[in-house]
Amino acid sequence: MTRQLIASAFVLGGFFLATSHAQAQQNRNCAPRDVVVERLGTTFGETRQSIGLAANNQVVEVFASAESGSWTIVVSTPAGVSCVVAAGQAFENLAERLPASGKPA
Repeated sequence: MTRQLIASAFVLGGFFLATSHAQAQQNRNCAPRDVVVERLGTTFGETRQSIGLAANNQVVEVFASAESGSWTIVVSTPAGVSCVVAAGQAFENLAERLPASGKPA
């Protein structure tokens, strides 16, 4: 019985630690959209390069700077909260032509 209580305490403790870590990580990378866009522009010189609609009506945007090559992927919720999900260097804007209809890429 004591062994089961100790095991349960460890499982619950691990669950609470994992949950609080995930929330802290989210809060660190998220802010109102206008704050995120302004910071990407002033700090990194990035502007929006592309946009798309993902699951749950979330908007996915790629911001990049042609001058520095930095890029950032931002996901925004319908509530106006934006989260940085990835960032990096060596951004290139490609203008590839689509393959002819019926021919695989």
